[in-house]
Amino acid sequence: MKTNIPRIAAIHSLPSFGRSSLSVIIPVLSSMGMQVCPIPTSVLSSHTGGLGDVEKIDLDGYISACFEKYNKLGIEFDCIYSGYFGKEEQIEDLLEIYKSHKESFKAVDPVMGDAGKPYRFFTEALIDKVRQLSMKADLITPNLTESYLLLNKPFDPAPLNSSSAKSILSVLSLKGPKMVVITGATMSDGIYNIGYDRDKNTYFRIKCRYVPVSYPGTGDIFAATVVGEIMQGKSLPLACEAATRFCERSVKSTYSYSSDPRFGVMFEPYLSDLPNSKESGNYELL
Repeated sequence: MKTNIPRIAAIHSLPSFGRSSLSVIIPVLSSMGMQVCPIPTSVLSSHTGGLGDVEKIDLDGYISACFEKYNKLGIEFDCIYSGYFGKEEQIEDLLEIYKSHKESFKAVDPVMGDAGKPYRFFTEALIDKVRQLSMKADLITPNLTESYLLLNKPFDPAPLNSSSAKSILSVLSLKGPKMVVITGATMSDGIYNIGYDRDKNTYFRIKCRYVPVSYPGTGDIFAATVVGEIMQGKSLPLACEAATRFCERSVKSTYSYSSDPRFGVMFEPYLSDLPNSKESGNYELL
């Protein structure tokens, strides 16, 4: 049951308030002409980025149940795109699903930590499962903290140079994923999104114009945009450039209004830009 509209299974958490996870992934990918099929790993009253304790229900067994139903209906997915998992069992379920969906493009945003350390509720067992899933993906989009966690190495706060950036990217790719994008990598001359396409043997970087505020959900917006661009046939460097600039416009607009950072970025006014993103080619080679 195929159509000419890319169909994406989006396996992430669903916060009812706050712009993150499925609440941003669905509108981003939908505006890019994708059919988004949300499969929540958990539902939350809000995201966990500074809004205090949340009401949360983990949807154990839901991923497997959904795919069992889709298989009976003959529904296929062009892409399986996952992010936050609250339980190891959920990742085990998805690894099994991967075996019967070999033709689907597999994108993993390995949500595990930031600022040099894992999130407080991530156990070593859960981190190890995220590693296993990431190594089965075609594309991964970790931040720099998550990159070190995937490599099972202590976080190194020293700025990257071209050689060390290429080393991290290539080692991650050699473990499995043919496309690797690391967000928010500090280099000697600024903060960059850096990437590697193993099939084309291309290393690149895209500078992030700094704003002195951190907003939850920007990683989800970035990763979703990259996935959408790739599903439209864009190369990895151009997909990352479009995602970087979309996030940048949204962040700068939000900052100009002094909006509460906990509420996330006001990306909605810029969704109409996504289907018409221009291929400016302003990335740099590493």
